[in-house]
Amino acid sequence: MLRNIQELYKYRALIFALVTRHVRSRYRGSVLGFIWSFLNPLCLIAVYTLVFRNYIRFETEASYPLFLLTGLLPWIWFNSGIIESTASISSGGNLITKAMFPPQILPTVSALTNLVNYLFALPVLLAFLLWNGKIPGLAIIFLPLLISIQLIFVLGLSYLFSALNVFYRDVQHVLGNLFSLLFFLTPVIYPLSTVPEKHRKLMLFLNPLSYLMEMYRGVVLDNRFPQALPLLWISFVAAFVFLIGNIVFNRNRESFAEFV
Repeated sequence: MLRNIQELYKYRALIFALVTRHVRSRYRGSVLGFIWSFLNPLCLIAVYTLVFRNYIRFETEASYPLFLLTGLLPWIWFNSGIIESTASISSGGNLITKAMFPPQILPTVSALTNLVNYLFALPVLLAFLLWNGKIPGLAIIFLPLLISIQLIFVLGLSYLFSALNVFYRDVQHVLGNLFSLLFFLTPVIYPLSTVPEKHRKLMLFLNPLSYLMEMYRGVVLDNRFPQALPLLWISFVAAFVFLIGNIVFNRNRESFAEFV
């Protein structure tokens, strides 16, 4: 794991350049350009609000579009970051076959590119807050910490799945369907209070994203500081996943060039 971290630091300028290129190329040729980083979540919010506000109603303290946006933005980063990272090594081509190129750069760039898109969308969240008469309180200082925990979690899963996908290309297809299920098992479009009490604790224990969603909404919407034990739990899970992802990645990295 230390080797990966040292190489990422050593090649930080290259990582920055690749992330910048990926962000620019994502919207190259489109008329609206970077504005799509704002419009994409807004379009999703419009669809989900239409369905879950008018047909399947959920009671939320904040307005439903604001409630939805607070959970949807980190979910989009999580989902897109891991899906893109999973295929990054297997589609790396000539870069992976170069002896001096650290392969962990590719999934790292995918994860960071989607983090940048998340950060670009935060002004939209702020505008929604102000529109609804809410001003971020002191608890918002925990937002960078939550983002950091999610980044470690996303990187760990990215290293794990990108390594496995080199040898088993089914992984990227399985993940797409698995994440569709996980989306509905995570309180993104509905409040956690709608989950029956007997299933709620199990859901929080097995799905650390549930804790993250609740903490995001707590610090952004309710000016509520994260509780110590849940915060320690998701930090431990993120660190453990990061460790496992690095171990699996390092054990297989020498074989990547033979299979891509």
